[in-house]
Amino acid sequence: MEEKTYSGFVAIVGKPNVGKSTLLNNLLGVKVAPISPRPQTTRKRLRGILTEGRRQIVFVDTPGLHKPMDALGEFMDQEVYEALSDVNAVVWVVDLRHPPTPEDELVAKALKPLVGKVPILLVGNKLDAAKYPEEAMKAYHELLPEAEPRMLSALDERQVAQLKADLLALMPEGSFFYPEDYAKSDQTFGEWVAEILREEAMKRLWHEVPYAIATKVEEVAERENGVLYIKALLYVERPSQKAIVIGEGGRKIKEIGQATRKQLEALLGKKVYLDLEVKVYPDWRKDPEALRELGYRSSVG
Repeated sequence: MEEKTYSGFVAIVGKPNVGKSTLLNNLLGVKVAPISPRPQTTRKRLRGILTEGRRQIVFVDTPGLHKPMDALGEFMDQEVYEALSDVNAVVWVVDLRHPPTPEDELVAKALKPLVGKVPILLVGNKLDAAKYPEEAMKAYHELLPEAEPRMLSALDERQVAQLKADLLALMPEGSFFYPEDYAKSDQTFGEWVAEILREEAMKRLWHEVPYAIATKVEEVAERENGVLYIKALLYVERPSQKAIVIGEGGRKIKEIGQATRKQLEALLGKKVYLDLEVKVYPDWRKDPEALRELGYRSSVG
């Protein structure tokens, strides 16, 4: 007799920069979502796939919910609402270092329709750095009293392992959505590389070019000497931004390239040759067609 299997979808939601991607990466034990100290690093839903024994979770990591300012912002919020449309559980991540903001209230409002339908875990993150975690947690819990509260640090392996065990136990009986030996994410290799490149660019260009950078991988090829050749583009909206990304004497783009290559080589275990080019794509964030072209799904506009 065949053993029963259990599987389902879990959405990870929260306002920007509360540690959603860090939590997802540590739940999976591998880097899938981009991590940067800047808000809105995650722009697209990412599926992380966790299979342990007879249980499987497909995690959906979402962009931070916020008031949209342009077509990109509208796309990002649409991604959140679509992620919530068919899940078996929700992990709502909040930052215990600070009290709730209007953006947290926006998340709570988005989750209200799910109350009584699926489990909602209110996860207070950054416990290790919070001065008054209990008081903050109480304030967040008041926004959605039906949620099950817990506090942790997404960097604490033991605490993350307990959350993982609890989520696996919540999965309903059903066939696996992905084969057991499937990769940890359903991103393509090119999308994964582009996100790591954008993460490194965001770290270094936050003040000058906050969200005007998009990245796209044009070519991947393994050379005869075993080196992985990757051609990637960084798009900005104005010529002045292109000059900033390149930097004086090409120093900034070289720094971004070296940091990206270092990450890729550590994660892939092989030498990487990264060929970067900066291009101007006027007002791409406001143009639904440009968003489609740059990989922000056809649902935009």
